[in-house]
Amino acid sequence: MKKRHQQKLVIISVVMLIGFNLPIALLFDSAQNFLGFPVVYIYFFSIWLFSILVSLLIVKRYNE
Repeated sequence: MKKRHQQKLVIISVVMLIGFNLPIALLFDSAQNFLGFPVVYIYFFSIWLFSILVSLLIVKRYNE
């Protein structure tokens, strides 16, 4: 894997670190539900799923 693709994975890791940071996560902490689930759960799992899918895309496309 080339250096620039490794850099993309590092950027994804930094975005996840920022997304899972407590002050950002507390923005979504509310008593409201969306489809029966708390909004904060949907936020955490959507960030997690997004990072997995983007990482998979980078690894599959640029695996050399």
